[in-house]
Amino acid sequence: MKASSGGPCDTKGETTVTVGVVLHREGDRGARAPLVNDMEPKLSRLLEDVRRSGGPVLALTGAGISAESGIPTFRGRDGYWVVGSRNYMPQEMATHEMFCRAPEEVWRWYLYRFGACKHAQPNEGHRALVALDRGLGERFHLVTQNIDGLHQRAGATPARTSCIHGDAAYVRCAGPCDGKLPLPDMGSRDAGTPFTAVDRARLSCPRCGGWLRPHVLWFDEYYDEENYRMQTALRVASRAELLLVVGTSGATNLPMQIGEIAFRRGIAMVDVNPEENPFSELCEASERGFFARGSACERLPDIVRALTS
Repeated sequence: MKASSGGPCDTKGETTVTVGVVLHREGDRGARAPLVNDMEPKLSRLLEDVRRSGGPVLALTGAGISAESGIPTFRGRDGYWVVGSRNYMPQEMATHEMFCRAPEEVWRWYLYRFGACKHAQPNEGHRALVALDRGLGERFHLVTQNIDGLHQRAGATPARTSCIHGDAAYVRCAGPCDGKLPLPDMGSRDAGTPFTAVDRARLSCPRCGGWLRPHVLWFDEYYDEENYRMQTALRVASRAELLLVVGTSGATNLPMQIGEIAFRRGIAMVDVNPEENPFSELCEASERGFFARGSACERLPDIVRALTS
């Protein structure tokens, strides 16, 4: 599966999958369930059903949850990069082809972008998902498109966290050497910081001496299990009883495959997002779906309490 969109603090993928159904908002049915802080009745009932079933829960997160920590969106104005007299789009910089052609410039861009990730702090949305992780234990799994490390810094369990677009905290050999290494300390960077011989030495593979590359999925690369846990993410989706989507636009391939699996299986689906998106459409088209309009910080604490109380 090839990636065709994404970047340092955002997402990747190929095509957006659409569903051939008439979209509608499902009305409330059945007896009124207890509410959590005036939670919508249908959402309250869905979460109560999942809590009672004791089934697996899959959380899928995108750039929206990190935007609440101040990380700029990858596709916004700050994603562009000037080399000489030319402006490069993120879709040009975040490619294997560009890295082979101009590795110093690609690294300058990534190190500048990584600074925003490094200095950001986890927010209430991240902490709520950690509470869900701890409350459900082995019943929980997190699939994140974000490479900023905020889930991990908030306390996410590594074995239950799949970073399907990589992790900015790591590098790996751009050549034949296996394994990943921690990103060396490259100091404080801004857009004008030059790339020096010292930087080149720090970003050299200790085995072969070739370039180290960011441990991220580039636009012209493919998902796999070794680096991006593709099969793990799909396997978890095939077993989950609830898909909880947070802050993703649905513009990428593997996350939309996860949404399609959940929709076809008829499991509970909840999308937390301030804006309508393909996942909210799936939720509104599903009898067991709910679009919880709002931010992660606003909505997740109550959702997690309903699932764990």
